[in-house]
Amino acid sequence: MEKGKQIYEGKAKRIYATGDADVVWVEYKDDATAFNGLKKGTINNKGSLNNRISAVFFEMLESKGIPTHFIKLINDREMLVKHIDIIMVEVVMRNIAAGSLAKRLGLEEGTPLSRPVLEFYYKNDELGDPLINDYHALAINIATREQMDKMAELAFKINEILVDYMDKRDIILVDFKLEFGVFKGEVILGDEISPDTCRFWDKHTKEKLDKDRFRRDLGNVEEAYEEIYKRLTATAN
Repeated sequence: MEKGKQIYEGKAKRIYATGDADVVWVEYKDDATAFNGLKKGTINNKGSLNNRISAVFFEMLESKGIPTHFIKLINDREMLVKHIDIIMVEVVMRNIAAGSLAKRLGLEEGTPLSRPVLEFYYKNDELGDPLINDYHALAINIATREQMDKMAELAFKINEILVDYMDKRDIILVDFKLEFGVFKGEVILGDEISPDTCRFWDKHTKEKLDKDRFRRDLGNVEEAYEEIYKRLTATAN
């Protein structure tokens, strides 16, 4: 399969057509953004690491019965995925108070939540991806009732799987963002799962091993991403 013309470029990835209308070619970039694009920079080797990290997660989730858009890795920086119609709702799962949730609810960062919290955000850069609920999504016709229910169902399953998976690697899954799309009538997981889209803390030291190191100018950003990849590939469990 050959890479065709570029059909989209986002903050972290470029998407290319292929000879198959059901398949697209994804290239991960080293560009980094934060605060809805207000902060921009580059993280050396981020594209390669996120591509490989996402592949590990997608393959593991597929093995647990979660449908994803992943097809196969092409090289360190590129993968083939199913060409999905993105649902314009970002799904966030939170296990520990951090980031905007801690600020919004007046909680100290690191406060454990008594149960996972599911949030929806309108995927719209111009509006800053505002927090919404089911009623908003249905009222402005960005998702159906069935799609909202399915995304919620899958998000809770994914959270349960990932919390256990990362705990075995001495990583706390604080929170993470998911994106879903429709492929041949089925809601499936898309986008990526990486230190760009998750908050990962070391289980023992609480050291941040994710994009917060870039957001907060903590340094050693690439090293944090490399540490996540190392722990994911150190064991097959």
